Order: sequence, then structure tokens, then C-alpha cells
Amino acid sequence: MLDWLLRTDDSLSHLILRLTLGIVFFAHGAQKMLGWFGGYGFSGTMQFFTQQMGIPAVFAFLAIMAEFLGSLALILGFGTRVAALGVAIVMVVAMVTTHLQHGFFMNWFGNQKGEGFEFHVLVIAIAVVLGLKGAGPYSVDGLMVRGK
Repeated sequence: MLDWLLRTDDSLSHLILRLTLGIVFFAHGAQKMLGWFGGYGFSGTMQFFTQQMGIPAVFAFLAIMAEFLGSLALILGFGTRVAALGVAIVMVVAMVTTHLQHGFFMNWFGNQKGEGFEFHVLVIAIAVVLGLKGAGPYSVDGLMVRGK
């Protein structure tokens, strides 16, 4: 099982997808965990998720960890399949609970009440590819498998 979780190939496309998803989600995770980039930080995000959105604390915590620690794991290529699964779950939940009602398109022109779900579809697709194929080259996963 561990071998499957870490197995990858040297496809440059997997590296590009992994780094892109990791960098994008680092910004979002840093907002929620550290308060960077205009975010609320851990306490503020937990309060918003639990009190405003009614999300149970354990799931709010897991969402923050999936975005912040998952993004770092993706950048390093460490536990890529698990990190990608966490990011995909966060995106599916966000899409279903918040964004479906606003339609497909993002709110590019400020003429709707919220954001659509097109971004979420892209993230989920990238996460699925990483979940199926692994981290690609220059990853801790690859080093661990080759080091056996």
C-alpha cells in the first residue's frame, strides 16, 4: 500500500501540475492558517467556519490543514496522493455548499452575489490526475520509493 501511495514516474507534466496546485493552495492555506494575503488566520477562519457557516470544528480544522499542510506537501511532493485527495475534498465541499448556487462562471465582473464553480472543477481535475499518477520528478515520494 505504501509503495502505491509513493509510486510515481518522471513525467514533467506531473511536476508542473503538482507545483501549480501546491503554490495556488499555499496562498489560500496561508490566508486561513497564518492570516497572510488578507486572510483571517487560524482563529478567525475557525470562528468563521464554525459560527458563520456552521461547519463542525473537526471538519473546519481538517479543511485548514488540507489547504495549508496539503499545499506544502504538494510543493515538496511528499504524500502527494493524500494531499491531492484532501484538496479535492475541500473543493468538492466548497463547490456543493457555496458555489453551485452561483452557476459555473466566476464573478469576473461583480454582477452576481458570489463566485461560480469553474475554479473548483479545474482544481479537482488536477488533484485527480495527481491522485492517479503521483508526484512526478523532484519529489520526496519518488526519492522514498527509489531509496528502498
